[in-house]
Amino acid sequence: MLGFLVTQNEIKELRYLLKREMEEILFDIQDSRMDQVVKQALEERYRILFKLFIRIASPSECKKYIFPKKIYKKY
Repeated sequence: MLGFLVTQNEIKELRYLLKREMEEILFDIQDSRMDQVVKQALEERYRILFKLFIRIASPSECKKYIFPKKIYKKY
């Protein structure tokens, strides 16, 4: 287990970066031109980012970024 100290401004920046990255992944997963293997890799990356996001965001904010099952079933 690792730990590090961050300021409130750094937490805000991390939260912003994680949100942007997760939104981009959700957008990319919906692209029908991507292979199944790529989509699975994106989903795995999304889950890792979401686990990080849970540690710094409020529960109400986390609810917005739970991986939607309807997107998962599309590909």
